[in-house]
Amino acid sequence: MKVGIIGMIMALVTTMAAVPVQAGSSELVYVGMHGTEVRAGRFDSRTGSLTMIGPVASVPRPTWSVKHPRLSILYVANEDGNDGTKNGSVYAFRIDPKSGALTKIGEADAGGGGTTHLALDSRSMTLVASNYGGGSVATIPILRDGNLGKAVSVVAASGSGPHRRQAKPHAHSAQVDPSGHYVVVADLGADRLFVYPFDGKKRTLDADAAGRARDYVAAPGSGPRHFAFHPNGRFLYLVTELTADIQTLGWDAAAGRFSLLQSQSTSEKPDTPQSSASEILVSRDGRFVYAGNRGENSLLVYAVNPTTGHLSLVQRIGSGGDTPWSFSLDPSGRWLLVANEKSDRLSTFAVDRASGRLRDTGHAATSPKPVTISFTR
Repeated sequence: MKVGIIGMIMALVTTMAAVPVQAGSSELVYVGMHGTEVRAGRFDSRTGSLTMIGPVASVPRPTWSVKHPRLSILYVANEDGNDGTKNGSVYAFRIDPKSGALTKIGEADAGGGGTTHLALDSRSMTLVASNYGGGSVATIPILRDGNLGKAVSVVAASGSGPHRRQAKPHAHSAQVDPSGHYVVVADLGADRLFVYPFDGKKRTLDADAAGRARDYVAAPGSGPRHFAFHPNGRFLYLVTELTADIQTLGWDAAAGRFSLLQSQSTSEKPDTPQSSASEILVSRDGRFVYAGNRGENSLLVYAVNPTTGHLSLVQRIGSGGDTPWSFSLDPSGRWLLVANEKSDRLSTFAVDRASGRLRDTGHAATSPKPVTISFTR
């Protein structure tokens, strides 16, 4: 009798986990971690609540993910090989929109160790992979069915910095610029934003065109981590991991060059010992910038001056947990979901789209060591 009851309970749990996502109210969310699992959840866009389903895929170190904008495909970085013993890779998974299950359809070698960040070009024909351990960036073709081809360009940088973590280059993130003509790479180890000409048709990078004169040189020991372009294509916002600064850069797409417009600390107390900026996003309308500080467990909201690009602090608020590693805005722009890595907590903040301010909703889900969040709609 007990066995029968247990069986009924397990069947009920399985059925609940497989309940279809209702369009217009909830959607699938995928969470990567410092571990070996990708986990799925359902996010209710009416209430801001996230309900975790559980593990749906195994990846050696799934620390970044990005969804294809048109296809039901999720790309997940495998950050294996930061020690230089092997290359990282990118997994391609097909998404089951009803159950959230992921089916692996392919894997591409990323051409360097410690693949830590992924981005797509505007046409979703090329995936750009950043290899932290290898200090390199790769361009990987996206096939018509969403699977991945072999890397067609792998560019390894050179350089170092004064910090103990800057003995060699560490490509931490990369994106294709809004013009589609360049790939910009934030390198923590070299204190640079490397700028490589990009051929979208061939999906290739030119590492040596016009020398390295167009690269942006950050302050020594600052450690560029993540950045976001403004929707107008004229500004870029950068956070530095080692000094916890946020910088406003002007971007000249015709010349492929940056100019520093503004720099300020994300720390409330600039001498905080373990201050570390983590993530940065720009609202879809370009009016606000959101940044995270892991040392102070804080989120910061800035208003954007549309003429100069300069940032003015609007709000500083607790992240809802310990060590906000990353965060994502939901497709509506009404919610911000934060991955608090050390507290195993995914916290939901409501976004006031008029003022940009955040409000902790109190909604939180548990997931082990979360570091990346991908919405699927």
